[in-house]
Formats: sequence, structure tokens, C-alpha cells
Amino acid sequence: MSNNKVAIVSGGATMIGQKVALALHSEGCKIIIGDINSEDGEAFVKELGDDAIFVTTDVTSDASIDNCIEQAISTFGGIDYLVNVAATYLDNGIKSTRDEWLTALNTNIVGGALFTEKVSGHMQKRGGGAVVFFCSISAKIAQPGRMLYGVSKAAILGMTRNMAMALAPMNIRANSVSPGWVWSNPIRDFSGNDRAKADTIGGPMHMLNRIVDPEEVANTVAFLC
Repeated sequence: MSNNKVAIVSGGATMIGQKVALALHSEGCKIIIGDINSEDGEAFVKELGDDAIFVTTDVTSDASIDNCIEQAISTFGGIDYLVNVAATYLDNGIKSTRDEWLTALNTNIVGGALFTEKVSGHMQKRGGGAVVFFCSISAKIAQPGRMLYGVSKAAILGMTRNMAMALAPMNIRANSVSPGWVWSNPIRDFSGNDRAKADTIGGPMHMLNRIVDPEEVANTVAFLC
């Protein structure tokens, strides 16, 4: 990557989002962190320095997405990469209500779809770019007590294929990553911030007998960009 590349990371204040931003930043990218968590987001961009800004961004709001894009362009002059990390883990399984379904789908699918559509023209002006969607093994493997998360991630697989076809004439690549259990905000909270406990529970479901480090996912995203 050259030093004039600019990347937006939606959900960039999360543990995974921060590692994605760090990986791209280490390759010379200027970074826009878009997230609803302003406290963690603001603190994180201070670590990155002058080549990063934080923009409070709610992916369920068109106006909020537009503002994030406008801030990226006014600060760094354009956009080359978009990484859609933002997601909700809201899920009450088969008992999920209509409002819960709509919230999950709006956040996990529609937010990323509209963010991508809105940045595509700006990427095209720069000669093309890349979009990375965050999927999950949950897209292909049923899990007890889950519904909304797995369904939304399965939809992202289909959306990525269609986005790749739709954006190809603009020289924009669309890919997705599908990690297993990752040391992330929900796993951290679930385990009481105990990585060893998380590895003990999640490790047997992975060939490496441990859960995934967020840096490993971030390096894959940087490769795809």
C-alpha cells in the first residue's frame, strides 16, 4: 500500500476493529474510525496519531454514514478502502421479536450495504478500491440459542458475492472474512476478560485448539485491501 491510501473502518472502536485499523495503518493507510463508541474511539485514534480521526457513526443512520464519508474526504481527500466491522450481537434465538430481527438486520446487513454504496463513487474517482465485509462461521454452522446473528452473517455471504459483481466495473473488489471464535468484545465480556478461559471453552472447536487472535483476522483484512 502507498501512503496516500485512506481507509474507513466502521465498528473501528471494537477490539477487532482496532486491530484492523492498526494493520492498515502499519501499511501506510490514513484511518477513519467510525463507531458509536466515542470514548474508546477517541482514545484509540490518539494512539494512531495525526493519520487517524474518529467520527461518531451509527450505521443504521444514512445521515451518520454520510457524515463519516464527508469527514473522511474533507480530512484526507478521498476513500480507498472500507471495512465493515460494525455489528450487533443482539440475539434471542427463535424467540427474537420483530423489532429485534429488524434491528439486527438493519445493523449487520443494511448498514454495510448502504455504507458500501455510498463510498463506491468516491473509490471510483480514485481509480478503484476494496471493501471487506465481516462474516462468520456462524453463517454456515447452526448454534444453539442463536438465530439473528447467524442469519445476518449468512446474508452477508450472499451480499458480498453480489457486491463483488456490481462493483467490479468500478474496479472495486468486495470480499468477506469468516473467522471462528475471535478474542473480541463479546468473548472478552462472556469470559470475564479471561483469555485462558475463552481458549478452554472455544479451543476444542478449532484446529489450533485456541480461539483466534484479532491480529490474525486483521492481517487477512489488510491482505484483501
